[in-house]
Amino acid sequence: MTQVFDEKGIIVPVTVLEAGPCYVVSLRTAEKDGYTATRLGFGAIKEKKVTKPLAGEFKKAGVKPVRRIAEFRGEPAEGVEVGQELKADVFQAGDVVSVTGTSKGKGFSGLVRRHHFGRGPVTHGSHNIRQPGSVGSVDAARTWRGLKMAGQLGNVRTTTHGIKVVRVDPERNLLMLRGAVPGPKNAVVMVRELVKRG
Repeated sequence: MTQVFDEKGIIVPVTVLEAGPCYVVSLRTAEKDGYTATRLGFGAIKEKKVTKPLAGEFKKAGVKPVRRIAEFRGEPAEGVEVGQELKADVFQAGDVVSVTGTSKGKGFSGLVRRHHFGRGPVTHGSHNIRQPGSVGSVDAARTWRGLKMAGQLGNVRTTTHGIKVVRVDPERNLLMLRGAVPGPKNAVVMVRELVKRG
C-alpha cells in the first residue's frame, strides 16, 4: 500500500496491483462445456514445469505457458478472443470493482479476536475473562454444530466489494485501488467488475 494525491490535493490510501499482462487461454461455451466462462492466465512459468494437458491448451491458444489460471463466469466481453493479451487498460479511473483473494492467515485464535466476543468480569476472583461461557443446551447432552468457538482465523477465500479504481498506469500495467484488498504482499488476487451482493 501507498498513498497518492487526488485532483483536489487530498491524500488517498491505495493498494498498487500489477494487472497483467493476462492472456485469454480459452473460452468455455454452453454447447461444449455446459456453461460460459473466460479463462485467463497470469504469470510466466518455464515450459518444463507445465503438465501435458495444460501445455496442449496453451499451444492451442497460441500463448506462452502461465503460472496461474482463473475462470471468470458469464458471457465473455465483446471482442475477447482466445490468445488475446489483456492489460491494465481494461480498467479506467473511477471504475468500481470487486477483488477476490485469500485473506492473511492468523493462526489459531480465541473468541475475542476471532468473533469479537466481549470478555467476562475480571474482579472478585472470576477466571472467566476470555472464555466462551455457555455452549448450548443441557438436554441435548452435546455441543451444537456451528457454534462460534476458537479456531483457525483467516486463510480463506474472501471478496471485497465496492473498491474504487483511483489511477491506472498502462505503461507499467499497474492498478491503484482505494483502500485495502484481501491477502498479504505479493499475493495473487482477482479483480473484476463489481459483483452485486445479495
